Amino acid sequence: MERTLILLKPDCVQKHLVGSVIARFEEAGFAIRGCKMIQLTDALLAEHYAHIADKPFFPEVADFMKETPVIALALEADGIIDTMREMLGVTNCLEAAPGTIRADWGSKEEGKNMMCNIAHASDSAETAAVEIKRFFAEDELFL
Repeated sequence: MERTLILLKPDCVQKHLVGSVIARFEEAGFAIRGCKMIQLTDALLAEHYAHIADKPFFPEVADFMKETPVIALALEADGIIDTMREMLGVTNCLEAAPGTIRADWGSKEEGKNMMCNIAHASDSAETAAVEIKRFFAEDELFL
């Protein structure tokens, strides 16, 4: 079994899509091992997005990610990393395949289509392990 971290971003929360997105995950057979609402801080965002923290667009990303609390999910299933990334679609909502979460609900507005894309998902099992520990204490994860 493999785990992944999902962050349902502020655009997902603002559009009242949390239940619909989680329903898709459950319909795909993903087990919820952890779930909580969290207000992201500058420190947590700098750690989570360390790979872009020095980019000129990072302050805009950080401001967006603090607009509302986000929903953090630790999900589990065989092959979940690849399956989740297929379900979400590519990062750019304008290029996401029809029927994917990002194509269905992500921003179609130029300039927002990369950031307002409903969810963050871990890109590998190794990254997922680090990200899950970043957002969940051991006693917040369940079998």
